[in-house]
Amino acid sequence: MREVKWGIIGCGDVTEVKSGPSFNLAENSSLVAVMRRNTELAKDYAKRHDVPKWYDKAEDLIADEEVNAVYIATPPAHHKQYTIMAAEAGKPVYVEKPMALNTQECREMTEVCKQNHVPLFVAYYRRTLPRFLKVKELLEQEAIGAIRFVSIQHTQPLTEKNDNGRWPWRVDPEISGGGLFFDLASHTLDLFDYLLGPVTDVKGFARNQAGAYPAEDTVSGAFLFENGAAGTGIWNFSSYQKEDINRIVGTKGEIIFSSFDEKPVTLLTGTETKDYIIEQPRPIQRYLIQAIVEELLGKGTTAPSTGETALRTNRVMDELVKRYYQSLQKEHADI
Repeated sequence: MREVKWGIIGCGDVTEVKSGPSFNLAENSSLVAVMRRNTELAKDYAKRHDVPKWYDKAEDLIADEEVNAVYIATPPAHHKQYTIMAAEAGKPVYVEKPMALNTQECREMTEVCKQNHVPLFVAYYRRTLPRFLKVKELLEQEAIGAIRFVSIQHTQPLTEKNDNGRWPWRVDPEISGGGLFFDLASHTLDLFDYLLGPVTDVKGFARNQAGAYPAEDTVSGAFLFENGAAGTGIWNFSSYQKEDINRIVGTKGEIIFSSFDEKPVTLLTGTETKDYIIEQPRPIQRYLIQAIVEELLGKGTTAPSTGETALRTNRVMDELVKRYYQSLQKEHADI
């Protein structure tokens, strides 16, 4: 393979700005085909982004001999199906996050890719962003000493219904795996896996406090990392304001940063307060996609977000909400 020629399955909103343009911006990479079940929307996307081919069936895109790598950008409910199809065709897979509806689906996806000897990557692009690489650098320099604990707080007001009067698919567990927790907290939890290593133990509570839609809107939990650090997290998607704060506290100071907001990385120690203002790249997935391309072309780079790392993130999320969904299943069984 001299050039990675991508096909996109599911050319929706996330591909318009965050990912789609990156496939042509990356060196030795190009976007050659897109697929969407709505024929007119597929044609429109291809025309607007100057993509040579469009399809309305995933199997046709995967069968295209020019396409040698597949990016799956559908809602999570379809990730496993399309990953298996691409893997069995011998084509590397890059799939949106969260990786799948649940941990079991993630395991099946990684296993199928292993069996077919194709790599599996997941769109946790924060692992390649300079802002978070600065956090990792400060930790490796022991700028805050030995790490003792982390805290995560993410709150925002209740999401609104679409123009058609329906709740967005991101709060439908059958399509997304859970509520906005699965869509947004997955980024933060995966980032901490990258910064501190795997979580070895996790306990959680989830509730539907507002009762607006089927999924949970509040999740809290505690976890232990492999390196001995402790952690707590609270996510609420029905409160009065938006807030996104992460803290990593050590024996000499702490690092404060946001997963989503355009805020500086702040280093606090007993002797100084220092802000690192680091702009995010545009398109935001371009560094991860470039790393994937270089790995596929055998240029010595290893992309940091794989099926194996993403599986760990799904496992943590499933543990945090497990008892909530078990209680719902029991309620339905008792009816």
